[in-house]
Amino acid sequence: MAKKKFALTDDDFALFRESVRGTKSIRQDKIFHRSKPKRLKMSPERLLQEQIDASYYFSDEYQPLLSEEGPVRYLRSGVSPFELKKLRRGEYPPELFLDLHGLTQLEAKQELGALIAACRREHVNCVCVMHGHGKHVLKKQTPLWLAQHPDVVAFHQAPKEFGGDAAILALIELDQ
Repeated sequence: MAKKKFALTDDDFALFRESVRGTKSIRQDKIFHRSKPKRLKMSPERLLQEQIDASYYFSDEYQPLLSEEGPVRYLRSGVSPFELKKLRRGEYPPELFLDLHGLTQLEAKQELGALIAACRREHVNCVCVMHGHGKHVLKKQTPLWLAQHPDVVAFHQAPKEFGGDAAILALIELDQ
């Protein structure tokens, strides 16, 4: 039988009750506002066209200049480096997740385009793209595609709680 490490005796419990007598509970006064995105009804044809249009930005030939050292990361020029730091720390929790496991490169590009289009439509600014390890094809290509899209502000390898080096957190620019 395992002993409880911090078990209180009856005397300790009585002493505690005596010391807090006359106090009152503190009311939680912090308010957290979560905006709920508006759901727009779109026809399947329009969604497919939006997906194709958004994947237009992705080229397999173009090689953006990304750092080879350390975790995969990108910051669009003119954006504060602090945004990348906050993304790395996990201060932007992802609101949408995209799992690319088992997809071909063409399917992954289309899904990535659809994700970015959905972010702009639903006003979501942080997403997690899970590319996995596998044969490292999608792991290498996903950052290259993300760096090409004009709506991607920054991305960084995800913290452990969101997938570690098998995922990327990305910040998407929204219309104001």
